[in-house]
Amino acid sequence: MSPELNKTKTCNIASALIDQAKRQGDNTAIHYPVGKRGNHVSYESVSYLELNELSDDYARGLIEYGIGRGIRTALMLTPGLDFFAMFFALFKAGAVPVLIDPGIGIKPLKTCLAEARPEAFIGVTKAQIARKLLGWAPNVKLVTSGPKLGWGGLNTKQLCKLGQKASGTILADTQPDEMAALLFTSGSTGIPKGVVYRHRHFISQVEMLQSAFDIRPGEVDLPTFPPFALFDPAMGMTTVVPLMDPTRPAKADPRLLVQTIKRFDVTNIFGSPALLNVLGRYTESENIHLPSVRRVISAGAAMPIATIRRLQKCLSTDAEVYTPYGATECLPVASVSGTELNAEVEQRTAAGEGTCIGRPVAPNNVKIIPVSDSILESFEDTVELPPGITGEIVVHGPTSTDSYWGREEQTQLAKIADTKGRIWHRMGDAGYFDTEGRLWYCGRKSQRVVNENEIMFADQIEAIFNVHPEVARTALVGIGTAGRQTPVLCVEPLDKPGRHRRERIRIDLLQLGRNHAATKSIKQILFHKSFPVDIRHNAKIGREKLGLWAAEKLE
Repeated sequence: MSPELNKTKTCNIASALIDQAKRQGDNTAIHYPVGKRGNHVSYESVSYLELNELSDDYARGLIEYGIGRGIRTALMLTPGLDFFAMFFALFKAGAVPVLIDPGIGIKPLKTCLAEARPEAFIGVTKAQIARKLLGWAPNVKLVTSGPKLGWGGLNTKQLCKLGQKASGTILADTQPDEMAALLFTSGSTGIPKGVVYRHRHFISQVEMLQSAFDIRPGEVDLPTFPPFALFDPAMGMTTVVPLMDPTRPAKADPRLLVQTIKRFDVTNIFGSPALLNVLGRYTESENIHLPSVRRVISAGAAMPIATIRRLQKCLSTDAEVYTPYGATECLPVASVSGTELNAEVEQRTAAGEGTCIGRPVAPNNVKIIPVSDSILESFEDTVELPPGITGEIVVHGPTSTDSYWGREEQTQLAKIADTKGRIWHRMGDAGYFDTEGRLWYCGRKSQRVVNENEIMFADQIEAIFNVHPEVARTALVGIGTAGRQTPVLCVEPLDKPGRHRRERIRIDLLQLGRNHAATKSIKQILFHKSFPVDIRHNAKIGREKLGLWAAEKLE
């Protein structure tokens, strides 16, 4: 009935935790917050050995309870000890965790759960109440972290006791192509989709992240996006769980972040551009230095160079700020450091040439093909474009996923097979390679503005206008039928300018547009007090929503 025991050489990411428990036993695996009084946050800690033993107890309990090999299990726990222990326990048991961002909204969340069809639901009491009241995931096995309020199943203490009746390390002998997890996209530029992760994808992600960023065992990580924290124990890093709402990174308290970084001598920070912008502005204004930090890694959207420069001021001269490029379907794809983003690169971005996102992370194979909204069944149906020509970014590599759960049409639109049987993922992004082999990002394919005279990609166009000192950011949207769209520039000012100053900013921006061939056709400028952004990172601009708003304003 049980998976194989005492076997760590398998294609299962939980084997990495078992190995770290042997190597680093009493070293701290996780510091997690348990309370706050005034400006002081109380933390508790757990060692690698304790984390591994707890996940073993949970894993055995899960199997005894009937949550074993291949059982899809919705996981809705808050960041903390149970979140880590249960995640690795599911892998040890061979179950398939289903991760859905709770911030996407009630209706999308219900849709995702209906599509995933989980057979078990592990969640905090609040999540279980929502599940019962809103009809999520009926007739499933239940595990609750916190009080049960009459809905049955087990709580985590009961599960742990059930697992403690047996002993020994437990690890499912999962196969490389066996489904490991369902990770749902945020749906920021479309419908949320369940990305099928296989066990080999997680193993490869850990190896590629370690290699790309020279991450070493013994480092201390502050991950402000919970799913990425799950890699820490596998890489031998101590995790410091920040006290913040992970679904609202732009609202994180920079004082608490700095306090936590200094308290635990954090060496690695992972966060969205929105959070890092808040942190960078605070450290700059307060003249704060963070000497322990060796690297900052941002993901979720392109990080403005101004944000990178602010962060560099608070770091030691040998520390780096990295902006890796990727997606839930394939990560990491490419990466660039703040040092590489020199004045020449910055000038090219401001001139509308796109955002430099660096070189492909080995051993990825990245190509540029003509932009198309159609299904491409084979690479023979397209061609590879030369350097300097903008097209769609496609990638094949160890972390390239091959399908969406229950969405055949979306799978066909996003994947291409070649004659060698390899699956290439279409990133849905436009970009190009320069002659030095660097990849440049131009914008989302679905957000391009197309008319009879030109094709405009949002990130290229917006960078030209974002240099204005009174502008927080801009967003290009197209009004009208595809192929005959009118470009409109939406502007989010830094503050709330009065009518006369707003008119002056408008005149300035129109003049900026006339200075560049790519932006001369922009005649309509609309001011918006606060752009809609994605739930997960609070950084991707919701241009689809802005487009609808702009169309109403111009009626």
